[in-house]
Amino acid sequence: MIRFSLACDSGHAFEAWFRNGEDFEKQKDASLVSCPSCGSIEVNKALMAPSVSTGRKKEKIALAIGEQQKQALEQLKELSKKVRDNAEYVGDKFAEEARRIHFGETEKRGIYGEANLEEVKELAEDGVEIMPLPVFPDDQN
Repeated sequence: MIRFSLACDSGHAFEAWFRNGEDFEKQKDASLVSCPSCGSIEVNKALMAPSVSTGRKKEKIALAIGEQQKQALEQLKELSKKVRDNAEYVGDKFAEEARRIHFGETEKRGIYGEANLEEVKELAEDGVEIMPLPVFPDDQN
């Protein structure tokens, strides 16, 4: 579909959609295109600016996406901080301690620490609910 800017012989401007330029010409020749203001069938294409994607438009889109990403990153940082502030750090004993909590061998509490891929797979197989906690560059400085 293509949108044309049109004008009648009385100077009224309007827009209309057509399948293509040939379709407009066929409808015009068959007197099917008329001015919505005065009903004139003496209608021609008017000058119109092409719809071109400019660098500024792309820049605005990139900035909007950038802002959404920044907000999501800030929310992840807040969540990570909240977990760290309200849970016990158990270091490389995470898998062992998570399993003990899951099977009721020790008190139920929030913990965080490190686990390798094999330990994570085994915890999942045992039905232990875990979630990775992201580490941000700011956390390592």
